[in-house]
Amino acid sequence: MTSPWDGAGSLPVFEPTPDIRLIAADMDGTLLDDEKELHDHFWPLVDELFQRGILFCPASGRQYYNLRERFGDVADEMVFIAENGSYVVKNDREISSYTLERDLVRRLVTAIRRLAADGADVGVVVCGKASAYIERTDPPFRAQVDHYYARLAVLDDLLDLPDDPVLKVAVYDFVSAEHSTAPGLAAFRDEAQVVVSGEHWVDVMNLLTNKGEGIRQIQRALGITPAQTMVFGDFLNDLEMMDAAEYSFAMDNAHPVLRERARFIAPPNTENGVVRTISSVLGLPWTG
Repeated sequence: MTSPWDGAGSLPVFEPTPDIRLIAADMDGTLLDDEKELHDHFWPLVDELFQRGILFCPASGRQYYNLRERFGDVADEMVFIAENGSYVVKNDREISSYTLERDLVRRLVTAIRRLAADGADVGVVVCGKASAYIERTDPPFRAQVDHYYARLAVLDDLLDLPDDPVLKVAVYDFVSAEHSTAPGLAAFRDEAQVVVSGEHWVDVMNLLTNKGEGIRQIQRALGITPAQTMVFGDFLNDLEMMDAAEYSFAMDNAHPVLRERARFIAPPNTENGVVRTISSVLGLPWTG
């Protein structure tokens, strides 16, 4: 293998070419550029992967319906890890899911309301299988939420949820999720995962939930090994995913903790790092 990407343009090359069967990539900060867009070269690449029998998996904190909508006509060929691993779906059929107890959800909503009452500029999204639910509706908050949720319902009171299994409680912090909201929800760490999933997002999920477990569920269901798996990520909610694949890549723009956890480094999301690295590792033609 050549040296991994060093910022000067070199990309990893493995000899022999690995037998990759599954490629999973985080979305924001990883597969998407800073304008939240897919690079034009992604589409011919994913077609080539499908022709070679390689499964592509968006692995995101985003809602499943948001991801399906984003990938359009090729979505039926993919498997999705949504809600940070809480919901794994292929062809609209559930592979696995992990949910939160209703009492815990109510206590989380109440705690987040207390943070807001104490001056934190936060909003909460309760993420169900059928839809996501909010009660805060001001335009700045909606502008953030609408990026990630294609099915979204406004309730007068989040303590009065419909009968929809809850996959995740997400909190948007307009200041700093890592330094404000996450410490404020630390009391829940014994009964749920409190994960910083972005500069402004904290996700609270079932203790068994993470993207790495989502990868393992797919591997078990489809008979794929870690040696046949490649993953890409940039933030703390991608940590466990790095452990589920022999070919684990942190983006060059990744959080320092994730860079230490990954085996290799890929070019940053702003330089189409995922597509370029896949093309290099698998020996595919690159026209960029």
